[in-house]
Amino acid sequence: MGKISLYGLDASPPTRACLLTLKALDLPFEFVFVNLFEKENFSEDFSKKNPQHTVPLMQDDDACIWDSHAIMAYLVEKYAASDELYPKDLLQRAKVDQLMHFESGVIFESALRRLTRPVLFYGEPTLPRNQVDHILQVYDFVETFLDDHDYMAGDQLTIADFSIVSTITSIGVFLELDQVKYPKIAAWLERLKELPYYEEANGKGAAQFVELLRSKNFTVVS
Repeated sequence: MGKISLYGLDASPPTRACLLTLKALDLPFEFVFVNLFEKENFSEDFSKKNPQHTVPLMQDDDACIWDSHAIMAYLVEKYAASDELYPKDLLQRAKVDQLMHFESGVIFESALRRLTRPVLFYGEPTLPRNQVDHILQVYDFVETFLDDHDYMAGDQLTIADFSIVSTITSIGVFLELDQVKYPKIAAWLERLKELPYYEEANGKGAAQFVELLRSKNFTVVS
C-alpha cells in the first residue's frame, strides 16, 4: 500500500470523520496538523495539493483528495477487506450516500458552519436564535433516520455514521441534545462511543471543538 498522510486538525469534524475511517480500517498513516488560524492551509505547498484550501486533505502516495466524504469512500474502496463500511450493493450504497449528502448540506453547511464561522473567524459575539434553532430540525431528522436501526443506514456501521457523528458531537455547543426527546440519537451515540478507536479519533477532537467555541463567550439572541 502507499504512504497515507492526512492533513487536518482534531477539532475539525470532517477531519475526525476521516480519522474514524482510518482507524476502523486499521491503516497506518501520518497525521499532519494544519493550523487554520495561522492560514497554513494557504501555504504554497498545501495550495498545490488542495487549491480549495480545506481540511481534511488526504495524500496517498502522489494522489491528493479533499472532502471527507470522498476520502472515506476512497479508503474503503481501496483498502477495506470487505464492503461493510461502504456497501457495493447499489441500494445500500445509495442510502449511505444520501446520508452523507445530508451531513454535508444540512448538518455541516446549513447548521454547523453557518454558526461556527462568524464566531471563530470574525469574532461575532452573538448568534441569532432562529439560526441556532435550525439544529432542532437536524436532531429531528437524525432521530427519524435511525428509526429502529442501530446505525444510520441500517443495522451495520458505515461511513455515514462516521460522517454524521463528527458533526452531531459538535453542534451541541450551540444547542445541547435533549436525550429524553431524542433517545435514539442518544443510544446511537453511546453505541459509537463503544468503538475502541472512537475516543482517539472523534471524542477528544469534539471536546477540543466545544472548548474552543466556548472560549469565545458567544451568546444567542432572539
